[in-house]
Amino acid sequence: MTSSNKPSKTAQTGEATNPWQTVSSRPIYQNPWIKIVEDQVINPAGGEGIYGKVHFQNQAVAVIPVDENHYTYLVGQYRYVLDQYSWEIPEGGAPHGEDPLDCAKRELQEETGLRAKNWQQLLHLHLSNSVTDEAGYVYLAQGLEQGEQDLEDTEDIQVRHLPLSEALAMCLDGRITDALTITSLMRLALMRPEWFDAVDTSITPEQPI
Repeated sequence: MTSSNKPSKTAQTGEATNPWQTVSSRPIYQNPWIKIVEDQVINPAGGEGIYGKVHFQNQAVAVIPVDENHYTYLVGQYRYVLDQYSWEIPEGGAPHGEDPLDCAKRELQEETGLRAKNWQQLLHLHLSNSVTDEAGYVYLAQGLEQGEQDLEDTEDIQVRHLPLSEALAMCLDGRITDALTITSLMRLALMRPEWFDAVDTSITPEQPI
């Protein structure tokens, strides 16, 4: 008897039926930002189990602002959950039903004071698909005009203006750990390599993150 290592049709096409069965579902916790649900499930192997899901009430939205000299803007703030300071591209949350682009324009102006004439969507992604359904949208903003910040009461933000290549180096050496920022800058580097000066791609964080 022989076996084949040839991928199945569903593996080849990326199409598959859901092998999970939901037996029951109950809410565990909810606030204005998240909802946690626990499902009783039958897993793909046929066993009984539980699956906790975190539903975000907002969609994640991020912006890479790029000026005519191929500099960008990072915002720095202390992240309560991580208990550490974090440098990131401007980010925010769009309530379900709001156009993420409208949110991107608002967040860019609130956090940096910038407005942009030209917008392009770079990415649509899921941020941690084993536990949450949170979706993210990333935009490139160009044709920048400087205005005034309009920070929320809970925001204590610093703004840094720097070359795109330096922001990418911060991703590679571990100074930036925010997933949306890293993914977005790497996507832009692949799409517009001419905007980035030479970056040593062998750089790795000195210590595990």
